[in-house]
Amino acid sequence: MIVKPLGLQKKRSEWKENRKDPDEAREGFDLNNAVQHNQSVVAQKMSEPKGQAEKSGIADLEELQIDFVALSKHEGEMLTKPHRTGEDATDTSAKSKGNSIVSVFQPGAVVGIVDSPEASRKAVRLPERAVDFLEWRADCLGGAMPNLKFPWIVTARHPCEGGKNSMSAASRRDALSSLLPMAAIVDIEVRSLASLHSVVCQANKSRVPVLASFHDFKKTPPTARLGEVIRQAEDQGADALKIATHTATPADIARLLDLFSITRLPLAVMGMGPLGMSSRVLLANCGSVLNYGWLHAPNVPGQWAARELAKILRQCLGQDRH
Repeated sequence: MIVKPLGLQKKRSEWKENRKDPDEAREGFDLNNAVQHNQSVVAQKMSEPKGQAEKSGIADLEELQIDFVALSKHEGEMLTKPHRTGEDATDTSAKSKGNSIVSVFQPGAVVGIVDSPEASRKAVRLPERAVDFLEWRADCLGGAMPNLKFPWIVTARHPCEGGKNSMSAASRRDALSSLLPMAAIVDIEVRSLASLHSVVCQANKSRVPVLASFHDFKKTPPTARLGEVIRQAEDQGADALKIATHTATPADIARLLDLFSITRLPLAVMGMGPLGMSSRVLLANCGSVLNYGWLHAPNVPGQWAARELAKILRQCLGQDRH
């Protein structure tokens, strides 16, 4: 049984009726209410018997995705830096790193992961504009990063968050420092922002945006825990935040959707596991700024091939990569 998100259908109808006057259409559109309605629909599905919920979960997410795509196409609210409300609405733009850094993070951007010699060879052969970024995994490949036509996200992943070869903090620091001159973005885990503070300072001096990251390969943590991760990233000067969690139920997706309303940081949010592929398309349509895919082989369950993901998001978001 598919539950249609009627709140969003009604809002889309209102937009169509008022499309001759865009200002009036925007004034009549309450995005928060629409998103909250959809999240309540997802939560309602969790009350179904387990077997029925598992069979219908992906179909429900596809229905939700259709309506969120309509929002991302027609409403200017789904931006890279959503607004928080209440006492926790800290204006992180006070870092004043400039609009040039913020503009690096655009919703729907696709990242091809270079984590093996085979992936590196495929990266060399990628046609122009096939993806938006490439990610260089220094923990997998060391520091011999090639100079290609795509901007690089560089990272040396912590062993507790999927890093290979058990690199020490000092080795990771040295690898990232050597790669920074060629980097468009540097990815450092939230847990490592303090121990790799010298890399953060070097990136700031070079105006290379710092992408803080958090990975949970077993579950999607409660919203309170994810909120703590966001606050840590904000407090330690990150320019954007990547959150990747294991997604097994629609409720997991709903918790990830909530994150867009509680921080001004640009967010790259994605699922792994059973609902990983569905979640990545949906979250990209809702504003996820970096969306990762494999070039040679998946390194976690639930990943798309990067070029396939780029084609799907191009269709959903109306982007032209040609």
